[in-house]
Amino acid sequence: MRHFRKLALGASLLALAISACTTGGGSSPIKIGSDGFYESRLMAEIYAQVLEANGYKVERNLGLGARPVTAAAIESGQIDLKPEYLGSGLGYYDKTKPTGDPATNKKELQTILTGKGGGITVLGYTPGQDTNAFVVRPDTAAQFNLKKISDLTAVASQLTWGLPPECIANPLCGGALKDAYGIDIATLKVTPLGACDAPIAEALNSKAVDVAELCSTQPAIAQFGFVSLEDDKKTQPAENLAPIVRNDFLVKVDKAAFSKLLDDVSAKVTTEVLLQLGVEVAVNNKDVDKVATAWLKEQGFIK
Repeated sequence: MRHFRKLALGASLLALAISACTTGGGSSPIKIGSDGFYESRLMAEIYAQVLEANGYKVERNLGLGARPVTAAAIESGQIDLKPEYLGSGLGYYDKTKPTGDPATNKKELQTILTGKGGGITVLGYTPGQDTNAFVVRPDTAAQFNLKKISDLTAVASQLTWGLPPECIANPLCGGALKDAYGIDIATLKVTPLGACDAPIAEALNSKAVDVAELCSTQPAIAQFGFVSLEDDKKTQPAENLAPIVRNDFLVKVDKAAFSKLLDDVSAKVTTEVLLQLGVEVAVNNKDVDKVATAWLKEQGFIK
C-alpha cells in the first residue's frame, strides 16, 4: 500500500512537472532583443514584463544596435522576439514594398519573414506609430526658409547632417533622400549618430549638426522646439509596431495564448502613449524598466 502511494505521488509530481513545462514559456527562456534606441528598448521591455507576469522565462538582449544587427540576430536565432516597425522592417528587405497602410505592410512583411531564419511570425500591430522625421532647429528653418524636405535640396551641402550610421544603405533614409529629393548623403558633411536617441537630438540642439533624422514621437522635438520638415514626396511608410517572433519558439508554447498576451498589449499602444512614455524615458530620465512597469500596471496587465 505504501509502495502504491509512493508511485501515485511520483506520478502526481511527474504530471505536475509536465504541466509546469507546458504552461507559460516552459523550461526554455524566450530571448527578447531590440534596436538600440529608447522606444524600441521600451517596447521590448513592455513585452518582456507581460510575458514574465504570465509565467514565461525571459532573457533580455535589449539595445543590440541598428536593424541590420537585430534582423540578423532574429534570423540566426540569437534572439526569438523583437519589436519591429512595420514600414521600416519591410523596407529593409524590399524598398519598393512599404505603404501608408499598416495592414498591407504587415502582410508584405509576413510574406518575406516566412522565408527567413526558418520562419518568423508578425503578431498584431499597435494603433500608434512612429515615423522617421527630418528635423531642424528654428533658426536653421528661418535662415533657409525650410518647411518641407524638398527645401533642403538646394542647401544640403551647406548643412551638417546628423544621421544614423546605416542611413546610406537604408532605403527609407539615404535611399529616400537620394531617390525622391535628389540629396546624396555620400557627398555631404555627415556626423554619424544613433537614430531616435538622445545624443542625436542633443547634437542638433547644441548646433553640432544642422539637420537630424529623429523619430516623430521623440520628445526632444517638442522639448527643444525643433521643426519637423514635411515629407512632401511621401517617402515614409506607416510605422506601426508589432512583435516579430521566431516560429521555432512558437511551436514550444501555446501559440494562440502567447499571441493574445502580446496582441492585447499592442492594442493599447497609441501614438499618444508612445509620446507619453517617451517623455518619461527621454526627458524625465526614468529607467525603461520602471516606465514599462508603471504603464503595464496602469493598464491592468500586471499587478
